[in-house]
Amino acid sequence: MTLKDRITSDMKDAMRAKAAARLSTIRLLLAAIKQREVDDRKALSDADIVAVIDRMVKQRKDSIAQFEAGKRTDLADAERAEMALLETYLPQRMSDAEVDAAIDAAITAARNAGASGPALMGKVMAALKPQLAGRADMGTVSARVKARV
Repeated sequence: MTLKDRITSDMKDAMRAKAAARLSTIRLLLAAIKQREVDDRKALSDADIVAVIDRMVKQRKDSIAQFEAGKRTDLADAERAEMALLETYLPQRMSDAEVDAAIDAAITAARNAGASGPALMGKVMAALKPQLAGRADMGTVSARVKARV
């Protein structure tokens, strides 16, 4: 069962259960997936869908920060609920030790390939992105790589 099939099945379950908030979030997710498919003119793979979900989670985090700054806890709570539902479709997060091990391996491989300086950072991030997408916050990964390079 593909990730898109699982999301569609969950939407049907939410309809049957009359869970309005859950249904709304899942419909929003399916609309984002469909929009990306139309834009790219191809069916999305599970990895592409994970990227869409990851982007939506990041948007929710930004919205939560804005709502809390504006003292709108009701809207921040709604965004947290949406974010929690979206995160159920992401792969399990990697631990810090696993991320560090992947970074070390990518740095070693890039150095062995002859990269140095700013090009090293680019090569390392290019190697890590497909490996860690959806499983780690790429902003944090980038900061860790920058500190080590």
